[in-house]
Amino acid sequence: MRALFEVLYLALDFYIWIIIASAVFSWLYAFNVVNMNNQFVGMIGNFLHQMTEPALRPIRRFMPNLGTIDISPIILIFAIFLLQRIIAYNIIPNLAF
Repeated sequence: MRALFEVLYLALDFYIWIIIASAVFSWLYAFNVVNMNNQFVGMIGNFLHQMTEPALRPIRRFMPNLGTIDISPIILIFAIFLLQRIIAYNIIPNLAF
């Protein structure tokens, strides 16, 4: 059971990196640094969007409109950090070996 929670912890850590990559990619796209006509770049953008949008959509629905500033990735990262701390400090130490 402990191994399951440790794998979940690592998967959440990996998802944080996907959120960061998605935010960086959106900035690169907004400033026309990447060419979206390139098929490979489009595939990366589509992958990152499909991986992060299901988790970010509910957060954006409840957030007030801040104009062009989107802080939903930051809120999601904080929520993941909270979940990781709950796993690391409350669940894993209480499991019997």
